[in-house]
Amino acid sequence: MVALYMAPPAWALVLCVDEKPQIQAVAGTTPVLPMRPGQVERRSHDYKRHGTLDLFAALDVRAGTVIGACKGGRRALEFRAFLDQVEAAVPADLDVHLVLDNASTHKTRLVHDWLIKRPRWQLHFTPTSASWLNLVESWFALLTRRCLQRGVFTSMDGLEAAIHAYIDQTNAAPKPFIWTKTADAILANIGRFCQDTSNSYGLRLIRPGCLAWATSGSLSRV
Repeated sequence: MVALYMAPPAWALVLCVDEKPQIQAVAGTTPVLPMRPGQVERRSHDYKRHGTLDLFAALDVRAGTVIGACKGGRRALEFRAFLDQVEAAVPADLDVHLVLDNASTHKTRLVHDWLIKRPRWQLHFTPTSASWLNLVESWFALLTRRCLQRGVFTSMDGLEAAIHAYIDQTNAAPKPFIWTKTADAILANIGRFCQDTSNSYGLRLIRPGCLAWATSGSLSRV
C-alpha cells in the first residue's frame, strides 16, 4: 500500500475509497451572528436536525481528484452502485487499484460477484484499526473543517449541494496528498513504540511485522 502511494504505477489508477457516514444536516435554532472587530462568531447552543446522509468518495492518489456520491445508506447495495459510478469514470484501458478498509459491506457476495466480472480491479485492504493509511480520510478531514463544521444546513438538499460543491472545488484545483513515510520508517516507529511499552505490557517486536508477548520468559506469537 505504501508502495502504491509513493510510486503509483503508470498503467493504473490508485483510488482510495471510503464512506463518511451519518453526516447531519443541522442548523441552530437562531441565526449565526458573524464575527466583527472585537467579537467572535456566536451560535446558539442548541440546534435542529434535518436528516443525515452517507458520502461515498474515491480519491485519485496521483491526480488528487475525487469522485463522490451521497446515499441514503451504506449497505453493500449502495457501495456496489458507487463502484458502478467509479467504473464509468475510469478509462477502460487502465487497471484499478482500490485502497479500502475491512468493512463487511466491502466483502459481501454482491460486491464479490461484481469484482469477478472485472479482473482489472485489485483491492488492497487496510489493517484493522489502521484507517489512517487510507488517504481519502485526509480529504474527509478537509471536507469537515472547510465545509461541514461551521455550515448551516436546513435541509438534506442543502447539505448534499454543499458537499458536491466542495467536490467540484477540489476537482477544479486538485492538490494531491504527498505520502513521505516509507514502510521501513513506519515499522521502525512501531518497533520504538513496542520497546517503550514493553516494560508495562510485555510486548516485544521480534522481527518486522511480527509482534509477540513476553510471558514468564517465553515468547508466544500473536
